[in-house]
Amino acid sequence: MSTLPKWTDERTAQLTEFVGGESPVSQATVAEAAVDLETSTRSISSKLRKMGFDVELASAAGGKSFTDAQEATLAAFVTDNSGAYTYAEIAGHFEDGVFSPKSIQGKILSMELTSHVKPAPKVEAVRTYSPEEEVTFVQMVNDGAFVEAIAEAMGRSINSVRGKALSLLRSGEIGAIPKQEVTKGASKEDPLASLGDLSTQTVEAIAEAIGKTARGVKTMLTRRGLVAADYDGASKKEKASA
Repeated sequence: MSTLPKWTDERTAQLTEFVGGESPVSQATVAEAAVDLETSTRSISSKLRKMGFDVELASAAGGKSFTDAQEATLAAFVTDNSGAYTYAEIAGHFEDGVFSPKSIQGKILSMELTSHVKPAPKVEAVRTYSPEEEVTFVQMVNDGAFVEAIAEAMGRSINSVRGKALSLLRSGEIGAIPKQEVTKGASKEDPLASLGDLSTQTVEAIAEAIGKTARGVKTMLTRRGLVAADYDGASKKEKASA
């Protein structure tokens, strides 16, 4: 069994950005974060609780449970078809589709068989910051500017700046996410409300605009039954609740 990655400051910042202001943090979000950060759901839940987040108990999460026989069958299917199917495709093939992709993903995570799952195709990110703006952004971060100052200089929202910082952190162009001058608790404001017609925007563009990961945006869209240009959260929600 491989050793789980340690919780560095960078990984902790990524987890914080991923969950945003969600409270309590759902098991669906925990599962998404585990995939995004390449660790176990148990590690994610434990870390979030140590950071002071309220996390939904696994026993309280809705969804169809697996029998021992189904779990064994799923494990065999995944390993026998290693690298052949994405989570969504496995869900479609397994048990006539009675389990949602989220349930399949969570179970495969718990069995530590994620290396056998085919990665879902990635949609190329829409560049919302020009090369010149990125240079200014990186310089301001390196100079110790607060998020609010960068947002004002760039003419962007706080969430947009946080999302761009997360992207630059992952690419290694900055060493840490800039701090906010004014800290605040979980925001009651809907981060999607100011984006207009979501159906004309890609998941990656939405993610950068509100400061979350693409997987985090997909979770939000599915939970609310909303549709983006390249992701149908409404049909996902309907299928999951069927």
